[in-house]
Amino acid sequence: MARDVSDTTPIGARSELVAWIAEGEKPRETWRLGTEHEKVPFYKSDASPVPYDGGKGIRALLEGLQDRTGWAPIMEDDHPIGLFDEKGGGAISLEPGGQFELSGAPLKTLHETAQETAQHIADAKAVGEKLGIEFLTLGMSPLWTRAQTPVMPKKRYGIMTNYMPKVGTLGLDMMYRTSTVQVNMDYASEADMVRKLRVSLALQPIATAIFANSPFTDGKPNGFLSMRSNIWLDTDRDRTGMMAFAFEDGFGYERYVDWALDVPMYFVKRGETYHDVAGASFRDLLAGKLAQLPGERAVRSDWANHVSTLFPEVRLKRYLEMRGADVGNIEHITALSAFWTGLLYDDAALDGAWELVKSWSAEQREQLRADVPKLALKATIAGRPVQDVASDALALAREGLKRRAYRDAAGDDETKHLAYAEEIVASGRTQADRLLELYHGAWAGSVMPAFKERVF
Repeated sequence: MARDVSDTTPIGARSELVAWIAEGEKPRETWRLGTEHEKVPFYKSDASPVPYDGGKGIRALLEGLQDRTGWAPIMEDDHPIGLFDEKGGGAISLEPGGQFELSGAPLKTLHETAQETAQHIADAKAVGEKLGIEFLTLGMSPLWTRAQTPVMPKKRYGIMTNYMPKVGTLGLDMMYRTSTVQVNMDYASEADMVRKLRVSLALQPIATAIFANSPFTDGKPNGFLSMRSNIWLDTDRDRTGMMAFAFEDGFGYERYVDWALDVPMYFVKRGETYHDVAGASFRDLLAGKLAQLPGERAVRSDWANHVSTLFPEVRLKRYLEMRGADVGNIEHITALSAFWTGLLYDDAALDGAWELVKSWSAEQREQLRADVPKLALKATIAGRPVQDVASDALALAREGLKRRAYRDAAGDDETKHLAYAEEIVASGRTQADRLLELYHGAWAGSVMPAFKERVF
């Protein structure tokens, strides 16, 4: 999750919320991609979780990375809770259970994204090695119970932890035990946003299937290929899901704002203080009628922070966030970005992707979303196997990347970053399928080998 921001410019009307999103429009020549990924740290000696405090904890890891990279600390009270590159690069933040997140810089090419991820992993491993810490490449913590999982000292997470059990049964697992990879994409106009949002919403379960990588919980198979994705189905239905309304006539910035206004708030931040207003309406804050903060009116940072607490499969801020995939290794991370870049940043590929999904009904999209966590590539949509749809989507993405024609120093274009996903789809075996084969075979019914064989 990104840093909570502070901008005290008052907001007086709904139209200003719409304008805030519209400010994200960018001409094609300035489009960039920003890749974010989370990873679970553990102690190499005994596969135990890493607490925040202590000489070899998460705080020490952050401080070591600060020394190594020169990035500035993000502080909350006297706790470093992240780092950021003051030169406009990326940032590091902590998820609730200590999952270590890189929010990458906006970059032009997938080659740069792969280099950025590799550099971050090299830095994290170098510092982690001195502390006895390594990082898993799985989409969910495979061994520790929720009670065994550490809690990071971030105030917003305390508010969310109190609220989650009121609105779903799995929200705390989402917060404390899952790890994702996502890519953030630009749009040129409202119409361009709508087209990209509809295509990426429809295809988000396809990405979930390709990148399924979370089959273990509490030391054993959990019955799913992407348990991380399944968890989102019962986290908080007010703020998650497939946003069927995005496919209705007339959808655009205003309709999204109206939906966001009706999603209950978590908090209002004033200075360094987080006021718990969980369940309250942003409409009341906008009108100066919020019962918990009498007389307080909305400012721009309230809206930015509120929008960051919405969790649909594709999130609209001032860019589009693809949110459907489990994390994996570096090739996995870059392949997810390659999939969406190829589809969304080339007009012919985007047109082809729309042809692929435009006949699907809202009910079919919802059923696909429900089926994919368990079945992944073996699910079906509109009578077609997901494996076939994924193959078609990857072919479109490959052509889109080929037309982008960005080459690295070796002369290779960006299509090379799709090879990882293409092999999974061609074989019909997700990473989760392979992990389960190992569990029932060479791993002899134990997840412990994952702490040696599925690490960065």
